[in-house]
Amino acid sequence: MTTIKKPVILIIDDEYAIREMISISLEDEYQCIEASDAHKAEAILNQQLPSLILLDWMMPGISGIQYVKTLRRNEHTRSIPVIMLTAKTEEDNMLEGLDSGADDYLSKPFSTQELKARIRALLRRTSNAHSSEILNVANLTLDNMSHRVSSNGQTIALGPTEYNLLAFFMRSPDRVYSREQLLNGVWGDNVYVEERTVDVHIRRLRKALEPTHNQDLIQTVRGSGYRLSAQ
Repeated sequence: MTTIKKPVILIIDDEYAIREMISISLEDEYQCIEASDAHKAEAILNQQLPSLILLDWMMPGISGIQYVKTLRRNEHTRSIPVIMLTAKTEEDNMLEGLDSGADDYLSKPFSTQELKARIRALLRRTSNAHSSEILNVANLTLDNMSHRVSSNGQTIALGPTEYNLLAFFMRSPDRVYSREQLLNGVWGDNVYVEERTVDVHIRRLRKALEPTHNQDLIQTVRGSGYRLSAQ
C-alpha cells in the first residue's frame, strides 16, 4: 500500500500551547514541525524546507516581521509561503505584515476551520498547476518548470504570491483586472481576503521588477484595477 506523504508545516511561535493546539488540529492533513523562535527555525530550515510556514508576529529576539524579511532575502527560503499569525487586528498591522513578505495574515484567536482553509488556499495557489508553462511578455520570461522569472537573462527574485500574481497577469497581457478579479484568480474565491491585500502585493511585485527596469509593466488603471502591458 502506497503512503501519501503529507505536506510539512513549520509552526514558529514562542508559546508552546499555541504550537501544540495548531499541531493537533492539523495532524490529520499535515506533518507539523515546531520551533519556538527564529534561531530554532533556522536550524530546521537548514535540514529541510517545509511546504508552508505559520509564523507568529510577536516573538522574543527576532520578531516575525523581521524574520519573514530574512526568509524572503534567502534564495532557498524565498518561495516558501508564509502565513503570519498575530493578535494585532488593526488594518495597518495587516498591511505591515503583508508588506514585510508574508503571503497571508490571520488574527488570533482564529478557528481551526479558518486556519485550514487559509493553508489549503495558499498551498493550492503556490503549487505548480501549469508545470510546463513558459510565458513571455516584453523582456520578461516566466518558466514554471524551474519556477524562475528572468529579464534578458537576469533572474528576478519573487515571493510565492508575487510569482503567482505575475503569472496570472502574463497569461492575459493588456487585460485589465479589478481587485476582486485578482483576488478570485490568484487567491481563490473561497477564502476571504481584504481587497487592499492586492495593492500590497502589486507594490511588492513592482519593487521586485525595479532592478530590471520592468516595474512600469504593471499599470494602474484608475477606477478599474491593474494590468500588465508593454504599451
